[in-house]
This record gives sequence, C-alpha cells and structure tokens, in this order.
Amino acid sequence: MPVRKAEAEWKGNLTAGNGHMKMGTSYDGPFSFKSRMEDGTGTSPEELIAAAHAGCFSMALSAELGKAGFTPTRIHTKASVHFGKAGDGFAISGIDLATEAEVPGIERAKFLEIAEGAKKGCPVSKALAGTAIRLQATLR
Repeated sequence: MPVRKAEAEWKGNLTAGNGHMKMGTSYDGPFSFKSRMEDGTGTSPEELIAAAHAGCFSMALSAELGKAGFTPTRIHTKASVHFGKAGDGFAISGIDLATEAEVPGIERAKFLEIAEGAKKGCPVSKALAGTAIRLQATLR
C-alpha cells in the first residue's frame, strides 16, 4: 500500500502569518488564520479532515454494503468538523457525518445497521477515535 504524504509551511506569527499546504496532486494552496478561524481564502486542517472522513466513510459504506450483498447506486456523504476553543487552547469537539444513499433492495433497518458498522470500521473514523463521531444516515 502506498504511503500518503502532505506538507505544510507557515511563515510569521499566528494571526498575521500565512501558510501553504500541498497534498500530492489534489491540493496546492494557501491556509491562514482567517481560513481556519473565520471565512478567509484557502483551506484549513479541519476542512481537510472533513474531506478525508467523507470520502473514507463513503467507500467504507460501499464496501460493507457489498459484503452484505447490496450494490449501492449512489452514496453522498457530508462531514462537518466542529473546531473551537477548549480550555486554554483549541480542539475538534466532534464530527457529524450525514450520508444519503440509494441502495436497491435493502430494508431501512439493515441499511442503518450497515452504516453504523461502516462508521466504526472506516480507517479515518478509527484514526479519530478520540473524537465524538455522529452519523445521520438516510436511505433514498
């Protein structure tokens, strides 16, 4: 299996400084205090975690549905990473996953059971096990 790599550089102090992140061929661009704490241009570490979690969960759900004999037509997942002040510093306090799936022939209860299993088995969920991860799964 390949080793995935990324890099980041920060110049200056926390609030007036600026940074640059590069992730393979997928992203090469800025991040800043404003893009992390407000609505500035660029990305943030938390936004990248959200993207990774949404992608990983969608694939994990597809895999688990396949193991159970179901082939999804579509899985669309949104991840919301909650980041804010915690004590003297900052922390990610939770992640909300909202997924909608079209899965022919599956009963709602079975879908929800498989979705919960995918949440627990997703490698990104495992890496973030110290964070509360909530799942809203909708079968279309």
